[in-house]
Amino acid sequence: MLNYIIRRILIAIPTLIAISMIAFVIIQLPPGDYLDQKIAQLEQQFGDSSSIAQADALRHRYGLDMPMPKRYLKWAGGFIHGDFGESFRYEKEVKDLIWERLGFTLLLSIGALLFMYLTAIPLGIYSATHKYQAGDNALTLLAFIGMSLPGFLIALMMIVAVYQIFGIPLFSLFSPYYQNADWSWGKIGDLLQHLWVPIIVVALNGTAGLMRVMRGNLLDVLGEPFIRTARAKGLKESVVVVKHAARIAINPLISMLGMSLPELLSGTTIVSIVLGLPTVGPLLLQALQDQDMYLAGTIILFMSLLLIIGNLAADILLAWADPRIRYE
Repeated sequence: MLNYIIRRILIAIPTLIAISMIAFVIIQLPPGDYLDQKIAQLEQQFGDSSSIAQADALRHRYGLDMPMPKRYLKWAGGFIHGDFGESFRYEKEVKDLIWERLGFTLLLSIGALLFMYLTAIPLGIYSATHKYQAGDNALTLLAFIGMSLPGFLIALMMIVAVYQIFGIPLFSLFSPYYQNADWSWGKIGDLLQHLWVPIIVVALNGTAGLMRVMRGNLLDVLGEPFIRTARAKGLKESVVVVKHAARIAINPLISMLGMSLPELLSGTTIVSIVLGLPTVGPLLLQALQDQDMYLAGTIILFMSLLLIIGNLAADILLAWADPRIRYE
């Protein structure tokens, strides 16, 4: 098992390098660069062109006067000692811009992931064991509604509903009092008070889809011969369903775990824009619009790293849940 994990980690390294090269090239495919956009904006505002010398100095400062391979090597080489370059738009170090936002993004994504699996698996088991009954029909209807509604619409509906019922404004993750305050127990409590609604909004689509997958898989497993044998031995129905059937039916859901992280990250982008959340999604969108290559490339690379970690975690959990995989 340890050798398998080490091999997967070694494979991840060239994968990350390839992703970083592709992302770096794609970001710079549109014509011009950030300084061209800035000069054009100055011409519209003031009616004259910026100094050519000043523009050349800025291009040299950000390495825009170098060929693309050298720019990539300069940026990628900085990862060794934690230097991700400097943002053009914000004129700040990239690491200073993304660290706090990356923490909020992970908190929101991991919370949504836990909500999805802790909710979808029990509901899927209940739906499969009560096939075509009133509870199954109600859950099926709710699942189809949850899968069809886009995240931004759910976010808007939740904003209105929560404010009308609880009087809590959902914009941002903090109340105005704690927005720029230092971390304290009060600020953590305020964060938790605001965090649960974005988690539900982000996880709703995925929860509905996972519940349907769990229901279908469990129905297939419940028809297998070994389940009939277990029932014939006189085992309790709860033992047959949970210990024997659900343990096999859950395997595809574990395999989907690795692909859930990028979907959650993309979902948090739209929800974060609607709810005004300080995650990396809106920052990445702005960086792509500005062709802020160091900022956008770093965020894309971190998201790719999360995808690889998610796939590795899914493989380990799958081997732990299904002994057949451990012996292959």
